Amino acid sequence: MLKLLRLILVLGLLLSLLLPVLPVAGSDAAIPPGLISDNVSLTGGPGQPNLDYAPDHILVKFKASTALASIQSVHAQLGVSVAGEIPEIGVQIVNVPAGAALQTLTAYLNEPSVEYAEPDYLVQVIGTPSDSGFSQQWGLTKIQAPAAWDVTTGSSSVKIAVLDTGIDQDHEDLAAKIVANQNFSDSTTVDDLYGHGTHVAGIAAAITNNGVGVAGAGYNSSLMNVKVLGDSGSGLYSWVASGIIWAADNGAKVINMSLGGGSPSPTLEDAINYAWSRGVVLVAAAGNNGDSAHRYPAYYTNIISVAATSQNDAKASWSTYGTWVDVAAPGVSIYSTLPNHPNNLGLNYGYLDGTSMAAPFVSGLAALVWTTNYGTSNADVRSKIEGRADPIG
Repeated sequence: MLKLLRLILVLGLLLSLLLPVLPVAGSDAAIPPGLISDNVSLTGGPGQPNLDYAPDHILVKFKASTALASIQSVHAQLGVSVAGEIPEIGVQIVNVPAGAALQTLTAYLNEPSVEYAEPDYLVQVIGTPSDSGFSQQWGLTKIQAPAAWDVTTGSSSVKIAVLDTGIDQDHEDLAAKIVANQNFSDSTTVDDLYGHGTHVAGIAAAITNNGVGVAGAGYNSSLMNVKVLGDSGSGLYSWVASGIIWAADNGAKVINMSLGGGSPSPTLEDAINYAWSRGVVLVAAAGNNGDSAHRYPAYYTNIISVAATSQNDAKASWSTYGTWVDVAAPGVSIYSTLPNHPNNLGLNYGYLDGTSMAAPFVSGLAALVWTTNYGTSNADVRSKIEGRADPIG
C-alpha cells in the first residue's frame, strides 16, 4: 500500500506530501545491448527508425590505469575520432560512422581497457500543460511555505541550479534571481524557448514578496540557469551530465532536474556522484508514467526522487511511484512563471501538471534548510527533508 507523508522541516514547518522509501543500494550501471524507449525519438534519417539515443556518437570510459597511448590505439583501430570529453568523470564522446553506433559500442565493450561504453540516451522534460481550475499556487499553501518563511527566507548565497530548457532571461519575476547562465544543449541561446524551465524556476525561487506574479518556495535563493535540454524539450544524457558537473563546480548547493529518461547510464550516475561528493543536494522528478518503472536520473541513490500529489493529498494518478521514490510534493495544476516571449506552453504565467512541478518545491525547501543550523552538509539537508515527515495515510 502506498503511504504518503507530509514533509516537516526540523524548524517545525510542513513542506508537503512524501512517499517514504528505502535508500536504493547499487545501480543499474551495466547497459544491455537492448535500449529502453523513453517516448522520445531522434530521427534516424529517411527510411530509418526513430532512436532514443544519438546516432552519431557514443560515450566511452576507459579504466583509470589505461595509458593515453593505449586509448589512442583503440580509437585508431576502430576508426573513430573523439569529439569531446567530460574530463571530471573521464568520459569521452566518440564519433561513430552513421548507423554504426551499436556496432561500435559492442567493439568498445569487448576491449579489456574499457570500463564502460554506452549510447548517449535521450532525456526529456517531465510535465504537461493543465487546466487552470484550481486556486493559484495552492501548492505553497499546502506545504505551509509561509510558516517556513517565518523561520527563514533563505539566502541569495544559496544557489539552485535548474537543469532544464533554460530560464526566461528578462521575466519580471525571475531575471533578478539569475546569477549564472550556461548552455550545454544544441540551442543557440540560454533563453527558454520551450517554457518548461521557466515554470520550474518560478516554483523553486521566483522573486517573492514583490507584489508581482508568484512566490518561490526558496524565497531569497538564487537561480543558476543550466540549459541541458534543447528548444524542443529533449536532450542527451551527456548534456545533463555536463550540466551537473558544471553546476557542482560553480557553487550550486541544490540541483533540480525536472527531466527523465528510461535508460540507466553509468555516465549520468558518475556525474551525480561527482556532485554529491562536492556537497550538492540533487533533486529529480520521478516521472509521469503512472507506474513504478525506474526513471533516470531520479532512481540513483544520491538523488532525492520526487513524486506528485494533488490538492487532496493523494498521489496524482499519472505520477510514478514505488519503493525507490523518496518524497512527493504538489504537482497537479501548479501555477508559476512562463516565458514572456513565444514558447510551447504559454505566456507570462500559467498552470502545468507533472512531477516536474513537484521537484522544485523540494529544491526550494532544500535551499531553505541550507540556511539553518541543519545545513551542515548535503547528507544532513537530505536527512532532514526525508526524515522529518508526517504520515498522512
